[in-house]
Amino acid sequence: MQYNMANRKTSKSRENSDKYSVLLPTYNERENLPLIVWLLVKYFGESGYDYEIIVIDDGSPDGTLEVAEQLQNIYGADKIVLRPREKKLGLGTAYVHGIKHATGNFVIIMDADLSHHPKFIPEFIQKQREGGFDLVSGTRYSGKGGVYGWDLHRKLISRGANFLTQVLLRPGASDLTGSFRLYKKEVLEQLVKKCVSKGYVFQMEMIVRARQLGYSIGEVPITFVDRVYGESKLGGNEIVSFLKGLLTLFATT
Repeated sequence: MQYNMANRKTSKSRENSDKYSVLLPTYNERENLPLIVWLLVKYFGESGYDYEIIVIDDGSPDGTLEVAEQLQNIYGADKIVLRPREKKLGLGTAYVHGIKHATGNFVIIMDADLSHHPKFIPEFIQKQREGGFDLVSGTRYSGKGGVYGWDLHRKLISRGANFLTQVLLRPGASDLTGSFRLYKKEVLEQLVKKCVSKGYVFQMEMIVRARQLGYSIGEVPITFVDRVYGESKLGGNEIVSFLKGLLTLFATT
């Protein structure tokens, strides 16, 4: 009994010392950034978890960095950490850049365009703690998960992409192309080193490599909402790149 009590106290102490670093890669998100930051501050504040928000702006011409600087003045440099880059260099390298500056032992990746609602983050954290998962992924294709704001064409592309990945890669996760996830920091560092893809294929490869390396994956159903401000960055070139990346992963995993 004393041994079990000691274990529970150690586990609780470890949980209390957990810190969550949110990586927010941005490009032309001046309208969305104040809203997503406000929501993050709200839900982290209500849940009581320690956190920091790392904004990685890739030289946005619309003044996103200037908006981020204003938010830093409002919320403090300990909560809003600015790590900009001169130009757009890709999602994978943005994460590598952000991880270098993350002081949390857990890292959350998400989009800055309001398609990922911070209200799900406490569920991610609870899921991770309950199962001790190496990573927790938000899923649009399981349980109460779903997508809102997409036309039929976009939904068919997303569903088709996910179906192809399930058939060819059998990843053990229901949503490979999503980008709303919670990682143990050391796990994310290892996965990023293994991944060679860029763009939208990067998220898919992260899950595939996690399976290869034996990392445990938990899932939380989420509602994905299409961006409110700005234009979607998904185009024909991204679809072609996705198909090429999928075939490469199929041939090499």
